[in-house]
Amino acid sequence: MSALITTWRGQVAPEWVDYNGHLRDAYYLLLFSFASDTLMDRIGLDAAGREATGHTFYALETHLNYLLEVKEGAAVEVRTQILGMDTKRVDVYHALYLQGSDTLLAANEQMLINIDRSGPKSASFAPSVQAALAALAAAHAGLARPPYAGRAIALPAARPVAPPVSPAAA
Repeated sequence: MSALITTWRGQVAPEWVDYNGHLRDAYYLLLFSFASDTLMDRIGLDAAGREATGHTFYALETHLNYLLEVKEGAAVEVRTQILGMDTKRVDVYHALYLQGSDTLLAANEQMLINIDRSGPKSASFAPSVQAALAALAAAHAGLARPPYAGRAIALPAARPVAPPVSPAAA
């Protein structure tokens, strides 16, 4: 269980492609959202688990890095890693690859929070969900930190510009 888990597989559908022949930016996030759904199923927050616990996940924050073009019909898969967790939040890293290869196409980090739907309000994970997430987090603890995890959006610091040399000084 120390390896990344595959949380979505499929082909890029024609309706997901833009005027440049590439996967539209919004559909990258859709694939990562499907991967989060699979993760929820795996840890016991499938439809039956949501009904039994009254809990679900909401996304608090998401960062998406578009790395390579993805064309119509491409066979792709999402591999998921748990980066960390506390009693009600989980830091999830999804990576989009060409199926069966190590060609990284896009990366997505999400902070998900457990929600008690009766409020709705944040709540601690149900014990069975906590245990399942903790097992995944422990299994992934020895994996390398992904290169696009923890990034922030910012322009690089401006470099000082040398003043122009006047013709009289030359």
